Amino acid sequence: MSHYRFQRECRTRSSEVFVLLDEDEKRAGQVDLHYTSSVVHGTLTVPERLTQDEIQNIIEMIDQELVMASGIAREDFIVTVFQGREAGVYSDEEAEMENRS
Repeated sequence: MSHYRFQRECRTRSSEVFVLLDEDEKRAGQVDLHYTSSVVHGTLTVPERLTQDEIQNIIEMIDQELVMASGIAREDFIVTVFQGREAGVYSDEEAEMENRS
């Protein structure tokens, strides 16, 4: 089984975004967490090649390393998983740099 780690991309008062990095420090997915008063909602995006067991292990890592470590009390942790390929990352900053070239 692969080993993963999380790198925070951004944080607000009620949400966080983490990139999932594999053992080679390559991007292997992303998790978005949204905190409400009693429930944490997560969206996990992973590549097609991962098995259901690997996905379940990643969800357990998210719960232990990110959700529980946040210190926010919760009654439930709901995760929606999207599995596929990344089509790209788009931003205004990237578009501006391309227009200058």
